[in-house]
Amino acid sequence: MTLAQRTPRLSVAEYLDMEAAASVKHEYLDGEVYAMSGASERHNRIAGNAFFHFRAAARGGTCGVYIADMKLRVDASNSFYYPDVMMACQADDDHPLYKRAPCILVEVLSPSTAAIDRREKWLAYRQLPSLTAYLLVDAERRAVEYYQRDETGAWRQGVMDENEVVTFRCGALAIALSLDDLYEDVRFS
Repeated sequence: MTLAQRTPRLSVAEYLDMEAAASVKHEYLDGEVYAMSGASERHNRIAGNAFFHFRAAARGGTCGVYIADMKLRVDASNSFYYPDVMMACQADDDHPLYKRAPCILVEVLSPSTAAIDRREKWLAYRQLPSLTAYLLVDAERRAVEYYQRDETGAWRQGVMDENEVVTFRCGALAIALSLDDLYEDVRFS
């Protein structure tokens, strides 16, 4: 019987060097790398809408809002991800290639990524002490699930209703969002 050859695991430094030279983005999971696929027009519009609203709220302040190309480092799971939208407000979270302390993360769900976003990423993301909200925005229909950390540190899950406005907090910022905000100019066939 022939054994499959094992791919060597990459260190964090090797991953960051590889990623700096790569033409395709890769996520990193404890030494293993996974290429990321491109996104649809709907995916891009939804991520752009979320970025727009978070950036408008953060404008002129100390929070940074990042879309798709900024890595998130999760030390607890030895991983790097590329969230669709990320807001980070801690002054000492200043690495130029990745952030470690976001307060809000948004993932736009597609059929190929939904399971990873709901399980693997949620398990990693909720280990971030700074995280106050995680939004899962469906690209196939108007549906948003979210998790918010309450004042006791416990997570509560919600689903955004059609006429509901939900407020997400990040430090002193309060960002109110509705389905119309996230799905503006998004067309479903």
